[in-house]
Amino acid sequence: MRRRSLPRWPSLAAALACAACDGGIGFADTGTRASDAPIATDDAGTPRDAHTRDSTIPVVPDGGRDAARLGAPYPIVMAHGFFGFEDFAGAGFIDYFWGVRSELAAHGESRVFTPAVDPFNDSETRGRELLAHIEEIVAETGYARVNIIAHSQGGLDARVVANLRPDLVASITTVATPHEGTPAADVILRIVSDERLRDLIDALVRVIASPLYDAAGEETSVFAPLRLFSRDGIAAFEAMHPDEPTVQYFSVAGRSDRTVGRSLCRPADRPDFLRRYDDVTDPLEPLLAVPGAIISGDAFDPTPNDGLVSVASARHGRFLGCIPADHLDEIGQLFGDSPGLFNDFDHLAFYRDLVAFLREQGL
Repeated sequence: MRRRSLPRWPSLAAALACAACDGGIGFADTGTRASDAPIATDDAGTPRDAHTRDSTIPVVPDGGRDAARLGAPYPIVMAHGFFGFEDFAGAGFIDYFWGVRSELAAHGESRVFTPAVDPFNDSETRGRELLAHIEEIVAETGYARVNIIAHSQGGLDARVVANLRPDLVASITTVATPHEGTPAADVILRIVSDERLRDLIDALVRVIASPLYDAAGEETSVFAPLRLFSRDGIAAFEAMHPDEPTVQYFSVAGRSDRTVGRSLCRPADRPDFLRRYDDVTDPLEPLLAVPGAIISGDAFDPTPNDGLVSVASARHGRFLGCIPADHLDEIGQLFGDSPGLFNDFDHLAFYRDLVAFLREQGL
């Protein structure tokens, strides 16, 4: 598939992003070329690696394969959510994780990659695309494994990768990933219940996405991820994708609309870089008001959420805690603006501290 570039945040895309209830907008620069680590190969020049489930990287005998691969600290792969991309309309300066890769590089983390997958598709498809990028990364850098930090649907993609190639994944840290789905998806699917209308919308999205999204393909579909995030869809996903025992799983949730979350957001072992935000609140981005209200439910006892994903749904593996951020603030969007009045949350500091936490875990 030929990669292309694209413009930026068109109004129709904005509307679909909010309606589709996942990653908000998605801007990601690539990074799959940045590495100065040596490449470990066998005598035939093939990158070495351990056992394989589904890969083009061959298995090599035990006698030295581990010694031939580099260990921790592993490269960081940042996986974008729904609506994400590598280079939107050729702008060349728009990041999905706004400014994060540059921030990490300034603090010594030079092996950070932000590959793009199909912006609109289910996680079975996107996960295999992400795996292909990760296989390229380990072949290029010579490292045995990677740490995946994933936002929103990117976390489900990462779980697919771990099932296909657990030997390539040291850890997965998900930020606001709908591990239990989101009720907003069920509402949209009920509203747009006619399959012919869904097909028409998907066809329109493909026409619009083709010149805009470098990773959009002929099977791009807005309704594929919506089905995934629905109650039935996520139940099927959970059954098919259990956690791998050799992979460490961490998660972080976002909370907004001035909610605190209290005990739901405060595990006893939460790290200090999240404790600092215990009493900080966030005003919800107006673009997320409708799905946020659907998820909140009772106005007098709202379900804590970030406008697209509830705190309960975002918890997975070792839950680290919450950040005072809506689904866009979590990645520094829109375009690096402030998270809102009286909120000192800094997404750049958050990802810097999160990577430091992974390093402290020996990853």
